[in-house]
Amino acid sequence: MTDPLRTELLDLALEAARRAGELLRDGRPADLGVAATKSSSVDVVTEMDLASEKLITGFLSERRPEDGFLGEEGASTEGSSGVRWIVDPIDGTVNYLYGLPAWAVSIAAEYRGETVVGVVEIPARGETYHAVLGGGAWRNGERVRCRPSPPLAEALIGTGFNYVAERRTAQAEVARRLLPQVRDIRRSGSAAIDLCDVGGGRLDGFYERGLHPWDVAAGALVAREAGALTGGRPGEPANGDLTVAASPGIFAVLQPLLDELGAWHD
Repeated sequence: MTDPLRTELLDLALEAARRAGELLRDGRPADLGVAATKSSSVDVVTEMDLASEKLITGFLSERRPEDGFLGEEGASTEGSSGVRWIVDPIDGTVNYLYGLPAWAVSIAAEYRGETVVGVVEIPARGETYHAVLGGGAWRNGERVRCRPSPPLAEALIGTGFNYVAERRTAQAEVARRLLPQVRDIRRSGSAAIDLCDVGGGRLDGFYERGLHPWDVAAGALVAREAGALTGGRPGEPANGDLTVAASPGIFAVLQPLLDELGAWHD
C-alpha cells in the first residue's frame, strides 16, 4: 500500500467523521426517538444513526466510488479497489438517545483485508482519535501511548454488555467474578471509546463478547498503534466471541483469566 493512498484514506476518514460528528451534535432533535430495533427491543436504531451513515457513505463513495462498505445500519458493498470502509455511524446509540456523552463516530479503512486507518470522533469530549498502520496513535494531533502495565489488582478494566438478556446474564457473571481481582470495572456503553481509552491511557484493559467489526475496527487499531495488544481467546484474533485489548503486561494475565472465566461463551 502506498503512502499517498494511506494519507488519502486518513484524510477522508477524518473529514467524514468530523462532518458526521457535527451533524449528530448539532442536529439531534429534542424529541429523538427509536426508528427501529435490532437484536432485542432495547437494542435500538435512531433516525440519526441512519442519517449519519448516509452522510458518511455518501461522502466517501462520491470521492472513492470503487471502494466497498460495511456499515452497522446496512451499508454493504464489495467494491473493486481493495479498500473497504467499516462504519459505525453512532457507537453508543443508547447513550446518544438518552443524552449521555459517551458516543462516537467510528470509521476504519481496510486494504485487502487489513485495517490500515482508523478514526474515532467523540464530539462530547471534543476529541478525535486516529491511527494509521505503522504510524502510531493520536488524539487531537498529539501522540498517545497505553499506560505502563500495573499488577492486575491495580488495573482499571472496561467492558460492555449485550442487549440480549441471556447473553448479558452470562456477562454479568463474568464481571462478578472478575471484579474482586482488579482495581475496578467501567462500562461506558461505547466499545470504540473504550478501545481508544486503552490506547490513550485512561483504561488498563477492555474486554467484551459479541462485538461486530464496525464496533472495533477503528478503536482496535488505535489501541494497537498506541502499544496495546488485542486478541480474542488465547491464540485467536479478536472476534465476535471475545475481544480483549490491554497494555502488554495486563493482556498477558487478563486474556487467559477471561478464558478461564468463560467470557467467550454464554
